[in-house]
Amino acid sequence: MSNADHVSDANTRTTRTFRTAVTIGVSLDGFIARPDGDIEWLTSRGEEAGDSGFEEFMAGIDTLAMGRNTYEKVLTFGFWPYEGKRVAVLSTTLTADDPRITVYRTLDDLLAALTAQGAKNVYVDGGLVVQTFLREGLLDELTLTTAPVLLGSGIPLFGPLHADVDLTLDSAKALGGGFTQATYRVDRASRAGGASPTRPPR
Repeated sequence: MSNADHVSDANTRTTRTFRTAVTIGVSLDGFIARPDGDIEWLTSRGEEAGDSGFEEFMAGIDTLAMGRNTYEKVLTFGFWPYEGKRVAVLSTTLTADDPRITVYRTLDDLLAALTAQGAKNVYVDGGLVVQTFLREGLLDELTLTTAPVLLGSGIPLFGPLHADVDLTLDSAKALGGGFTQATYRVDRASRAGGASPTRPPR
């Protein structure tokens, strides 16, 4: 696929009619999974954290945007946690005969669809997709629930950026079991900064 397929559509990106938010569990050293995708280190401790506000968060979400790896991890849960939500998967390689999802090959195709569908509150999930939305100035809110564990290696939440992304701390609190949770607003200038071509997750 050529770079031209990934050039930003400035109008779509600067006139968004929907808000985007991330809420995600992360190790203290910034990983969302082990190198093989395992998240047992998080799920085994999750009950100790108590109420993290996830259900309340999800109640306000109408659409999810995720990458292939996150989608395939969800399939291992044994149940579909997104009943009643639109689910968009951003991937250049996924072929799935799954009526619960829609696959988009480019970021601009995804953004155009979210606008056309009247999406209002979009949950962005998965490391590469979160990185893409941050890099392209498309993320509004970021909630990190940090587990009291160091993994040493794994799949990082954050990656390269075009420029610094300034954040404003909206709230921070201690949960049970040594977990902490912080919610940040992405500053407007940072949201306006993403304009370079980008390759979507595979």
